[in-house]
Amino acid sequence: MSADATHPTRYWKRLPDGRVQCDVCPRHCKLHEGQRGLCFVRACQAGEVVLTTFGRSSGYCIDPIEKKPLNHFLPGTPVLSFGTAGCNLTCAFCQNWDISKSREIDILADEAPPERIARAAEALGCRSVAYTYNDPVIFLEYAVASAEACRARGIANVAVTAGYVCEEPRREFFAHMDAANIDLKAFDDRFYRKLCGGHLQPVLDTLQYLKHETDVWFEMTTLLIPGENDSTQELEAAARWVADELGPLVPWHFTAFHPDYRMRDKPHTGMEILTRARKIARDHGLRYVYTGNVHDEEGGCTPCHACGERLIGRDWYTITHWNLTDSGECRSCGAPCAGVFDRGPGDWGAKRQPVRLADFAETELSRVS
Repeated sequence: MSADATHPTRYWKRLPDGRVQCDVCPRHCKLHEGQRGLCFVRACQAGEVVLTTFGRSSGYCIDPIEKKPLNHFLPGTPVLSFGTAGCNLTCAFCQNWDISKSREIDILADEAPPERIARAAEALGCRSVAYTYNDPVIFLEYAVASAEACRARGIANVAVTAGYVCEEPRREFFAHMDAANIDLKAFDDRFYRKLCGGHLQPVLDTLQYLKHETDVWFEMTTLLIPGENDSTQELEAAARWVADELGPLVPWHFTAFHPDYRMRDKPHTGMEILTRARKIARDHGLRYVYTGNVHDEEGGCTPCHACGERLIGRDWYTITHWNLTDSGECRSCGAPCAGVFDRGPGDWGAKRQPVRLADFAETELSRVS
């Protein structure tokens, strides 16, 4: 690993017993010299908390924006996606466990300073860059520096996060984001404690912060695990809270679980569970509710809340129908559709294109641009 991978941080304090406390997330890891936090990437070095993975990634890939998932933010456009290693939650059902649970620096094989990320996104025709695969709040300094470089070139920034972050770093982090998908893992603190090693309230705080104190476009995802977070009672309570606290315009994605990591004994999520969850949310007045990780064209489409006409049709990650005006209104009745839209959809489709940022050095970028 190159010498510039270690980077100073701000959200920490010294404790009377000689340890340092990291204050990026509600875990508040207390570290002796040489120790790492649970997230793995923040460590105590020379009596300070540093980020040990600045400028390093587990890989870069151009994805459809719908894969984040974001259905109402620049539909059909490509997004350059990357993550690092580690996570500040310990989800037993993690679907990206090979990255988020990694304790191996060796997976951080792709070196890219923030300016190179921005230049590569521009050269590759990406409308946005996504900080994803593992939770970007743990590599906050790298994400923020990259976001600043991207904004300078007109590239939007997207956070895919569980929202498990403290108040002050939350303000800084989301000040640099244009869109986010927040992983609301359940509406039950017991679930968070038992299966994620965290708590529900900080995530709800993040959702309320985004809604009431920022202009960030955000959507939510809940991975439904049979027998764990899919009861009608819990889904009803969650839908009431979302409707009351966030309003009807926040898109909500209910996605199917597949057995993985430490929960291989659970069955796949059946379509009936996803359909029931979608109906409950819609019955509580939420306009944009989707199913994911399954082939369900009806559950992937965006209907007009006023006249019922299909506004955006989707087949997996491909846009199949577009019925919005240039100003984002239903062509049939004129009702507005919430979101951030271009004059028309992009045509990236469902392609997934791995990228090596090492191939985009200054000389290569000038040749590609």
